Amino acid sequence: MKFRLIPVLMMILMTLPACAPKIKIFASPATDPLKEFVVEGEGAGKIALIHLRGFLSSQPKQGMLAAKPSQVQELVSALKLAEMDDEVKGVVLAIDSPGGTTTGSDVLYHEIMGFKTRTGKKVVVAMFDVAASGGYYAALPADWIMAHPTTITGSVGVVFMRPKLVGLMDKVGVDVEISKSGRDKDMGSPFRPTTQEEAALFQAIIDDFAARFHMLVAKHRKLSDADMKTVKTARVFTANQAKKIGLIDEVGYIQDAFAKARSLSGLPADCQVVSYRRDTYPNDNPYNTLDSVDPARMNLLGVDASFIMPPKAGFYYVWPQGLTQ
Repeated sequence: MKFRLIPVLMMILMTLPACAPKIKIFASPATDPLKEFVVEGEGAGKIALIHLRGFLSSQPKQGMLAAKPSQVQELVSALKLAEMDDEVKGVVLAIDSPGGTTTGSDVLYHEIMGFKTRTGKKVVVAMFDVAASGGYYAALPADWIMAHPTTITGSVGVVFMRPKLVGLMDKVGVDVEISKSGRDKDMGSPFRPTTQEEAALFQAIIDDFAARFHMLVAKHRKLSDADMKTVKTARVFTANQAKKIGLIDEVGYIQDAFAKARSLSGLPADCQVVSYRRDTYPNDNPYNTLDSVDPARMNLLGVDASFIMPPKAGFYYVWPQGLTQ
């Protein structure tokens, strides 16, 4: 019987925060410095194209083939290069993300706001498939927000996700004994049902985080009371719906975002569009989202299996459906 319990116990451990299995034999982190590459244009002045994609977090990931910095680290590094280069007059931030952790999303917002305050350089957002929840949160500081005609955006709200193992543990006859210093020390425990008091405490936290998100939307987008009420439902919108309600400024393509950035920054139509990567990529273009492509640095032995695991317990500015895409 004890051998039958082993798979069950492994599954329980894998759903706990920080317990996802990670095989990191000879893992090599991506520490090469970012380099500038011209995507298009030959004229004077530069627009920096910076990509923000995937689940937004301050935690680095060990991918299947190579280590990757966190989205926060990557964005800050790219913004620093754009800030130090006097020829860069504006930034196009290409966002394709369903959001992420509350803190990761807020740090991204803070860093973009800081970049604008320090430099006075213009920021234009170009949304792709999804720019929802934390992905939209990070777009708020932009001087102009543009969405692709088929973008899904919005989801202005907070979700608290945590695994529950009570039913499974009852079936296999496994129990967990907890000793604690205060009544609420183990609130949110996956090993027992949530009490009404705990549910109220969690809702208060959710409401607090949501209020910050709503405050920032109101600050940057100047919506009517009726439109803000619709936004607070945390629903998602198509690009046309988002433009009508005031969440974005324009529906267009990446080239339209470049044109807007050039216009806001006072640059000529043939100015350079540059991107920051770690390695050369032949026949480069604006749709290249890779930041490192040197096959010699790819490492099959450094594997993070967390991508097949449920999200860790926590509060998220994220559109959950976007996590499955």
